[in-house]
Amino acid sequence: MPHLGRRLGAVTAALAMSVTTGALASPASAHPRQADNVEKRPTATGYGGAVSTVDADASAAAIEILRKGGNAVDAAVAAAATLGVTEPYSAGIGGGGYFVFYDAKRGKVSTIDGRETAPAAMPRNAFIDPASPADKPVAYPFRKQATSGMSVGVPGTPATWERALDRWGSMDLADALEPAIDVAQDGFVVDETFRLQTAENQDRFAPFAATRELFLPGGAPPAVGTVFTNADLAETYRILGHKGVDEFYEGPIAEEIVSTVRNAPSSVDAKVPVPGPAGVMTTEDLDDYEALDQDPTHVNYRGYDVYGMAPSSSGGTTVGEALNILEVFDLPALANDKPKVLHHYLEASALAFADRGKYVGDPAFVDVPTEELLDPVFGKERACEINPNRAATKPVAAGDVAYDGVCPAKPAALSDASDTENINTTNLTVSDKWGNVVEYTLTIEQTGGSGIVVPGRGFILNNELTDFSPVYSETDPNRIQPGKRPRSSMSPTIVLKDGEPFVALGSPGGSTIITTVLQTLINRIDLGMNIQDALAAPRASQRNTANVSAEQAFIDAPYGKDLATRYGHTFTAAGAPGTSAAEIGAATAIEFLPDGRTVAAAEPTRRGGGSAMVVEPSWHK
Repeated sequence: MPHLGRRLGAVTAALAMSVTTGALASPASAHPRQADNVEKRPTATGYGGAVSTVDADASAAAIEILRKGGNAVDAAVAAAATLGVTEPYSAGIGGGGYFVFYDAKRGKVSTIDGRETAPAAMPRNAFIDPASPADKPVAYPFRKQATSGMSVGVPGTPATWERALDRWGSMDLADALEPAIDVAQDGFVVDETFRLQTAENQDRFAPFAATRELFLPGGAPPAVGTVFTNADLAETYRILGHKGVDEFYEGPIAEEIVSTVRNAPSSVDAKVPVPGPAGVMTTEDLDDYEALDQDPTHVNYRGYDVYGMAPSSSGGTTVGEALNILEVFDLPALANDKPKVLHHYLEASALAFADRGKYVGDPAFVDVPTEELLDPVFGKERACEINPNRAATKPVAAGDVAYDGVCPAKPAALSDASDTENINTTNLTVSDKWGNVVEYTLTIEQTGGSGIVVPGRGFILNNELTDFSPVYSETDPNRIQPGKRPRSSMSPTIVLKDGEPFVALGSPGGSTIITTVLQTLINRIDLGMNIQDALAAPRASQRNTANVSAEQAFIDAPYGKDLATRYGHTFTAAGAPGTSAAEIGAATAIEFLPDGRTVAAAEPTRRGGGSAMVVEPSWHK
């Protein structure tokens, strides 16, 4: 029986349409897992644990695990695996991510770095057009870089699930994967978001036979209202559950991944849009992969302890530095002057992004000054650069981490404002009845990843290696190097107040992830919005570029117009209307109330709307 999940918006249309496989279920006869939570809601309040994702099937999978006695980690893996089925263009076992965990028993936040790595044979000119001059190398167009075996990093998601369950879980992987297997086998109802994402990638998917077969049935995107099944992925999950993730990194699946990457159709003709060069990954690269235990980043912002992801992600350092800059200003006292608060947010973002570009990369290869970037004294010095009444000319200069807390007489050299990350990813937030919390961001990079499906396995491989700077420079912390993890902006964040969870949040969106998390925190803490409104509010993203990328609703709002006329900010729309690029992020969050309830919040409209659920809704009390 097909799962309706977040596809409920398509049910009416589906009743009048044929389906690709199986039979369409009505909402009343949906899988028991969804029970009274079957209706997709962006907000839920209650007890016993909560979840927020972009997809109702994924949220329902987490709730099922929680109701069976599993903890937040078990439920997070179940939700992530289900997103690999229903959100295959954003996440899956062909990618990687960052896992942040609050252990209620120990009162401690820990993290796992499950970022993809470059193969040992990764050349520094991997994405350079060979026809360009040697002294002035020119990269292939991004779409060609991304649609290639060369773009595929060694996946980290299966290793992340295994490590998280080993450290903190109460179930084994087979049990955690059961809900996702059911959804993959039974199918889900295609909605407009899934159809649009498929259509936007049709030319990228077409060169790869396995991708065409799975995602372009009959040569076209699946129609809204049809049922999409993925029996190959269901079987892959069964193998991982019963035999372990060694099957992925050492067994037959590893060999198939390598064969797919190295033998993917390719063209080095710059005039051919897709695909790009074949890859160089080996089975040794997969066998050598490790998900890394890491300490989180930490800053204190107005009495809240904010924990994030340390490098190789730039999320924790950039969000943390921006908060340290903003700490200098009494923004809550300015809450009635929203444009002024948002002006400071945009300016602090630009400064933190300047430092991100100059200093942050994989710490196994680059000496990243994480402690200095997160020092409140450095933040105070950087705050000197903000004119409270006028936007600075962008890009702004990077700061000097040999700081003394005194306002500098002149700025340092301008930082490179280039940005290689694309807009897609997915995020989930889970809590349980014991007070444990998981914030997990996972991805295959851009929408559709590399476009390459491993034949017979049902999952798309990532294109994460395009997150490296394509033109090699010895001074660039994000330069291509074998075995290295490309810099990421994923920013899973857990905030504590007096040692207890206050809010957990994260988002997809490439480098706009950082600004989405930051803006949501400013909305909640400084502007006093509730978490639902803080998440839903129109977004703007200043990443140290001449123009601020913003959703049209932000540009058109009175405060957006005020920011342009009064402060001199220049805005450009985030993307063309009707495309997935028009929206910034698709965030999730959970807030923990003083009375013991939790509020799960998801997007009301972005990416088709998210799904917030709780184990026991308040109205059951």
